[in-house]
Amino acid sequence: MATNMRSIIAATGSYLPEKILTNKDLEAKVDTTDEWIFQRSGIKERRIAAEDETTGDMAIAAAKRALAAAGLTGSDIDGIIVATTTPDRTFPAVAVKVQAALDIPVGLAFDIQAVCTGFVYAMSVANNFIALGQAKRILVIGAEKMSSILNWEDRTTCVLFGDGAGAVILEAEEGGAGDITDRGIHSTHLYANGKLRDLLYTDGGTAMTGTSGQIVMEGREVFKYAVKYMADVVEEALAENNITADDVDWLVPHQANIRIIEATAKKLGLSMDKVIVTVEKHGNTSAASIPLALDDAVQSGKIKRGDLLLIEGMGGGLTWGSALVRF
Repeated sequence: MATNMRSIIAATGSYLPEKILTNKDLEAKVDTTDEWIFQRSGIKERRIAAEDETTGDMAIAAAKRALAAAGLTGSDIDGIIVATTTPDRTFPAVAVKVQAALDIPVGLAFDIQAVCTGFVYAMSVANNFIALGQAKRILVIGAEKMSSILNWEDRTTCVLFGDGAGAVILEAEEGGAGDITDRGIHSTHLYANGKLRDLLYTDGGTAMTGTSGQIVMEGREVFKYAVKYMADVVEEALAENNITADDVDWLVPHQANIRIIEATAKKLGLSMDKVIVTVEKHGNTSAASIPLALDDAVQSGKIKRGDLLLIEGMGGGLTWGSALVRF
């Protein structure tokens, strides 16, 4: 077994559907206003997948861009983990669709379901495979078609979510990741509290109703726990690595709500100048949110090689988690 292996992010990629749904467009659908949505969430627009466009299709598109950015092909990948709560089918996993479409050799391929924290969970699991020497290069994807599980008559939820996919390629590199200046994943921290599962859920499921159901959310309660849990798990990552918020170049949070993002940054004493924010143009894309924000910041030149990233998210379950990564 290989020893002292660590995971570095070799490349990022993302995909957004063509259709843009603005707050103004939503004014014609439900009893809401552009001002009401923006003040409460920071969202101006979101992308909506075409009717025949699936989560798998978006995952494949994001993965292709990550491969191109890394100068790799499907044959260079030996594992795929997809974080999603809106799979194309109950089974098989979206990951095997990606595997087939990109001619990735036989190897591990599966989906992870932790809703908005899904990408952090998936990255943590992939990192463990690499650290144990069981894989050399894993494609980690967050992909969602949230529009397919929305109640378009519920103005408290339908205005918040959007569709899209983001991907990273995690690659094994020998040594390092002991010193905070080393590239790679330095630590991951994952949690869940099932007693709070009824704060954010779908009112259906294959074993319960035979349908996927639609999103139901206790917004105020979710907000309260989001600020607490995300600040706690970020502080844990800082403490474990013996650093302070000042040492972090960028906070890359789950893009659910600008008020949650601002409250978390404030609790950490972090300037918003050090926070990656894409919620205005993407909305909440659940497991796709963090990798979409990450790739957006890489493409725009904000995030550069060597930057120290603090990644965090919270979602239904309730689940929450963080990761400290030297990009």
